[in-house]
Amino acid sequence: CNKIIVHVKMADEAVCVGPAPTSKSYLNMDAIMEVIRKTRAQAVHPGYGFLSENKEFARRLASEGVTFIGPDTHAIQAMGDKIESKLLAKNAKVNTIPGFDGVVKDADEAVRIAREIGYPVMIKASAGGGGKGMRIAWDDEETREGFRFSSQEAASSFGDDRLLIEKFIDNPRHIEIQVLADKHGNALWLNERECSIQRRNQKVVEEAPSTFLDPETRRAMGEQAVALAKAVKYSSAGTVEFLVDSSKNFYFLEMNTRLQVRKTTLQIQENLLTEKIYSHKPSYARLCSSEPLHSTQVRVDSGIQQGSDISIYYDPMISKLITYGSNRAEALKRMEEALDNYVIRGVAHNISLLREVIVHPRFVQGDISTKFLPEVYPDGFKGHKLTDHERRQLLATAASLYVAEQLRSQRFLGTPRIPIAKSKRSSWELSVHLGDGIYPVAVSKDGSSFSVEVDGMKLNVTSEWNLASPLLSVTIDGTQRTIQRISRNASGETSIQFLGTVYKLQILTKVAAELSKYMPEKAAEDTSSILRSPMPGTVVAVSVKPGDMVSEGQEICVIEAMKMQNSMIAAKTGKVKAVHCKAGDTVGEEDLLVELE
Repeated sequence: CNKIIVHVKMADEAVCVGPAPTSKSYLNMDAIMEVIRKTRAQAVHPGYGFLSENKEFARRLASEGVTFIGPDTHAIQAMGDKIESKLLAKNAKVNTIPGFDGVVKDADEAVRIAREIGYPVMIKASAGGGGKGMRIAWDDEETREGFRFSSQEAASSFGDDRLLIEKFIDNPRHIEIQVLADKHGNALWLNERECSIQRRNQKVVEEAPSTFLDPETRRAMGEQAVALAKAVKYSSAGTVEFLVDSSKNFYFLEMNTRLQVRKTTLQIQENLLTEKIYSHKPSYARLCSSEPLHSTQVRVDSGIQQGSDISIYYDPMISKLITYGSNRAEALKRMEEALDNYVIRGVAHNISLLREVIVHPRFVQGDISTKFLPEVYPDGFKGHKLTDHERRQLLATAASLYVAEQLRSQRFLGTPRIPIAKSKRSSWELSVHLGDGIYPVAVSKDGSSFSVEVDGMKLNVTSEWNLASPLLSVTIDGTQRTIQRISRNASGETSIQFLGTVYKLQILTKVAAELSKYMPEKAAEDTSSILRSPMPGTVVAVSVKPGDMVSEGQEICVIEAMKMQNSMIAAKTGKVKAVHCKAGDTVGEEDLLVELE
């Protein structure tokens, strides 16, 4: 087992329950029960996921006299199963989504049911949660494909491949009510958290209170959540999830009978904003550095640290970043600052997306739904789009940083490297390559400040120029920006995180830029005839063999990463030349999977 795990380091005693695949470790009840006997544990807290809502695990613990920290077996069974929970919700007079209230047997039945309900429909794992085993289908073909992928993901994540189908409510908000109940029949609700900003049905940004609910709707949702908790004799903390349409009609979605990773959003006295910081690609590389900003209004919850793995087998969450404020604008401003100051190295992450979301006019106005990300970024998020003013700020900052480094390289321990060589240079003519443009930039030094001319406009750039720090506070014509130098090399190439997005630049002197025109460029690889893995993962299925003819868009294989299955398709029509993987293989990012002639 990996030793660089926070909860393992914090424990007085730790026992490895098996290898990384969840079916062999965290979902392996026999292995866990053996560890319980070996350590003579008297109680078990199941954590956030895996067996935390598994009635069989709770039953086995009870049979051996071990306390399960959480609700009783009846509540877990009733609410952990989406099919049974929906029936119970109806009986408790809780609003529910129209749909099929049984288990879907196969893809043909799924298509029949979907037609009866009417498209679009949501296919979801009965025992699921966390966005796993969920697919939206708009026609028969997508229903068949969704049934296949959802059942496989459900089996992999929860050990239960049962599925249900219900009407997909288009363009809703996702709002949850927190409930607390004891073993004496008492239950109460503690306001809401809005989780409408989602990617692949997983919450990305959460906030409390919701900007959408009025007191009457909030109270009605809370009362229905409590009614449901009492109906199943619930005890412990729990979350009742609702979908809310544009007319404030709300529908029961599911109840989470476990401690959730987002319980920090349980705040009723202040505005609170929570963002889940993910590694957006699984990686066998390790987290080189993670330095979040902490203060009384900024909180970071994380289960990893420097040296931890972000592997293909588990949820890719790095941390939760939480900011508080006396009002929403204050909480948003603190989140923006906290994201700019969050240093992560070694793995790809989604900080640029999070920052872009919280400053987007629609989000600031509260005009959001679960379709926010696909509507705002229909072609996928490509990073922050610089305005002309922001582009000039970035160019001026990068040029000033380049000159500051050149000046530092001429000194050693605060004195010139060659004492007799006294440099009087105070101006530099540079060429900066950013995106598709090449920009002439003139820099002159004035004390600790630089005067930079870009596009015929002069900007004043001031900083302490602490080049050893991963963070650099820069003031550009009176505007403060926090930037991060991600990387640089001897050829003038540098990467700078600015306004949350990492930009690649090349900074050369005017003379070097003229000479670089004569350097030959490496030809780009033709990728239309090859299929490479876009991420590390496990090959679930291979649909072709050498000699097969495939069409553009046809599925070639399926890769599972972080409990999500991804269909790999052909980029063009052709004949399969070679297949370099088989079901069960573990592949890395950019590994060659299939070649076409």
